[in-house]
Formats: sequence, C-alpha cells, structure tokens
Amino acid sequence: MKHIKVADLMSDEVVSVAPGTAFKDIAKLLAQYDISGVPVLDDEDRVVGVVSQTDLLARAAPGPDTFRLNGTEAEPPTAGGVMSAPAVTVRAEETAADAARLMTRRGIERLPVVDVEDRLVGIVTRRDLLRMFLRPDSEIRRRITSEVLTDALGVPTGAVEVHVVDGIVTLDGQVERRSQLPVLLRLVEHLEGVVAVASRVTARTDDTESAHADRARHAMPW
Repeated sequence: MKHIKVADLMSDEVVSVAPGTAFKDIAKLLAQYDISGVPVLDDEDRVVGVVSQTDLLARAAPGPDTFRLNGTEAEPPTAGGVMSAPAVTVRAEETAADAARLMTRRGIERLPVVDVEDRLVGIVTRRDLLRMFLRPDSEIRRRITSEVLTDALGVPTGAVEVHVVDGIVTLDGQVERRSQLPVLLRLVEHLEGVVAVASRVTARTDDTESAHADRARHAMPW
C-alpha cells in the first residue's frame, strides 16, 4: 500500500537563518512571513537548531542579562544563542502520519525536512499535514477497494461494500477468514483521509480457533 510521504506535502521554499543572525532580524522574519519558527543552518546547510516564537519570547522576558552584563552593554542575542537544539527533524521519505505523530508528541508546529546528511531540503507544518484529511471520498473508497480488499487481502470484488462520507468509512459484507477482520480494520484506519471506520463485515470460517488449538497442542508436555 502506498502512503503519503513527507516529501508529498512539504514546501521546499524555506525561510532559514544562520547561527549569527541577530535576534531582531529573526523576529522580523517571523512577522514578515507569518511563521512560527525558522531552522538554523550551519555553513553546509545542516540543521543545527530551530528558533521559535517561544524561544524569542523567553529571551525577551526581562532578566538581569537582558540589556546589561556585569555593568556593561551585553552583546545582542543571536540565533545560535536562543535556538532550541538539537533540532527535531524528519526525513522526506518518512510517512506523513509519522510526521504528524512526531509533531503531536513533541508539541511543535513545524518540522525541518532533512536528507541523509541532515541538510535542509524543506519544511512541513501542521497545516500541510491536515491536507491528508482532505482526500476526496471517492479516492478513499477506491484505495480501500483496490489496495486493501483486492491487493492486500485478496477479497473477491463485491464481497465487501464500501461507503465513504466525509472521511467516515462503512464496511458491510463478508470475508473468507475471521483472521482477516482485524487486518482489514487496521489497514483501513491507517489510510490517509480516513476519519473513522464502522465495520459490519463478518467471516465465513473461524480460523482463529484452529490456530489457538494448534498453539495449545504444541504447548502440551508429552
């Protein structure tokens, strides 16, 4: 089954800064491009950190070293001094679902996309990932019918009816073996664009009982 990759959703036009970029210049970039953060790149375009709005606001909060240090004027803060490091990144070949889980787990809005040498190749945001759930119902139905039922499970055409409305999938019909039921549900749930699944699919034969019996027989001491 084909899954949407980060490369399919990312933007390759990325606003980035160098470690020496001044605090005020970073703030101007965030405001100018209406973005929540920028990756920080070294001389070889490798991502060494990320400066977010949170990083800037934390540094801008009043403190003893905000304007003066030991009674003298302090050096203006730079990207290298305020960035979060190491940066949380994602590879272009990873699935969009994996990127979404990473964003949720780390509580971030955007992910720099890097190649195998950690060089920046793009950026993917939560807004980009939301496009996964804007798949047409007709496309979702086609993928379930062809990729899941036919290709993955070998279910004869017409054995399972598939209805999709606003990303909500309803399955009704019969497959050959009971062991296919959880596989069917899992594959459909993981398709991009699927919001929820209601399955009324049954099985002609229960192959799970024989599997349990075989395991029990092999486990018996003789």
